[in-house]
Amino acid sequence: MLHTSLYESHLKLGAKMISFGDWEMPRDYGKGVAAEVKACRSSIGIFDVSHMGEFRVEGDEALDFIQHLITNDAARLKPGQAQYSLVLNETGGVIDDVILYCLGINNYLFVVNAGCLDKDWAWFSEQARAFHIRLTDESPDTALIAVQGPEAITKVQSLCEASLAGLQRFEIRYSKVAGESCHILRTGYTGEDGVEIKCHKDHAPAIWNALVVLGAAPCGLAARDVLRLEAAYPLYGHELTMNETPVGLGLGWAIKTSKPDFIGRNDIIKRAQDGIREQLVGLTMTAQNAIPREGQIIFPAALEDPIGRVTSGTLSPTLGKGIALARIGAGFAEIGTSLIVDIRGRKAEAIVTKLPFYRGLDH
Repeated sequence: MLHTSLYESHLKLGAKMISFGDWEMPRDYGKGVAAEVKACRSSIGIFDVSHMGEFRVEGDEALDFIQHLITNDAARLKPGQAQYSLVLNETGGVIDDVILYCLGINNYLFVVNAGCLDKDWAWFSEQARAFHIRLTDESPDTALIAVQGPEAITKVQSLCEASLAGLQRFEIRYSKVAGESCHILRTGYTGEDGVEIKCHKDHAPAIWNALVVLGAAPCGLAARDVLRLEAAYPLYGHELTMNETPVGLGLGWAIKTSKPDFIGRNDIIKRAQDGIREQLVGLTMTAQNAIPREGQIIFPAALEDPIGRVTSGTLSPTLGKGIALARIGAGFAEIGTSLIVDIRGRKAEAIVTKLPFYRGLDH
C-alpha cells in the first residue's frame, strides 16, 4: 500500500486506516464521522488529500494543449487563478474531473483524482504528443492539505507569512506556512470556505501538526465524502463515469462548447441537441431511518418501471436525514416530486430536492 508523508501523523492521532485504491488513508480519527463533519461545518477541519495527482504543463503550446484536452475555457485564466473542468474521451464519457491552476505564463498545474492518476497520465501523455510542451508528473513529491470551515482562513493566516486578504475563490497565492514554502489555493470539496495547501511532501508534517496545535480537527475520508455530498459535489466513479455523458448533470458552466475544439465536444453538442434524457437530482428521504446508498433503484411514486438509480447516498449529520444524488429520467426531475427508493427491498419515499442540500460559505 502507498502512504502519504502524513501517514505517521495519522497513526499518532489514532486514525482508523483503510484501503482507498492503492493508498492506506484515514477513514476517521475515533470520534465518529458525525463529529468530524460538525467540526468542519462549525469551526475547522483538516484533510490529508496528498493522494491526489498533480501534473505540470509548461511550454509555448501549453494553452493549446489544455484547450484541446478540457471542456472549460483555460484562456480565461490569468496567473494566480484556477478553474474546474472535465476531461472527456471522444464519445463524451468523463475520464476525470480536474482543477486547473495557472501558475504563470505557459505554466499550468492540474490536480487530478487519486483513483484516476494512472489513467489520466496515460491519456495526457498520449494527447501531448501533438504539442510542443513539457508534461511532468509531480505527484510523488507533492503533498496537499485541505483546511476547511468557518475558521479556516483565520487559522491559516496565523501561520502564513503572506497576507491572505483579497484571496478569492479559485485563486492562488504563494507563501510560507509554518515556515514551509507553499502554494495556498482557495478551493475545497466540503461546501465550506477554506484553502488547500500544496507543498513538498517533506514539509507537510510540520504544517499539519501546526494546524492541529491551533485546534483544527483532523478529518478522514468518510467525513469528506459526507461533506461533499451535503454540498452536492459530484464524485468521479459515482456521478461521473467513463461510460456516461455529463449532459444533464448541471455542469454546463464548465463545458464551453463555444470553444472551437476539445475532445468530446461534438458528442456533447449532439446529446444536448437530442434532448436531456437523464438528470442528476437531489433526493431527501422522508423517513428518519431511511439511508439511501449507491446503486439502489428508484421508482416513480406509482411503483411502475424503474426511472433511475442512486449515485451517492448517506445519512447527513448536518440535516439529520438520508440524502442522495441520483440519475433519473428527466421527466421526474421537478423539485418536490415524490419518488420511491428501493432500500434493500424496503420501499422508502424520497422527495426531489433543490441542490445543494447544504449551502455553506463557498456558495
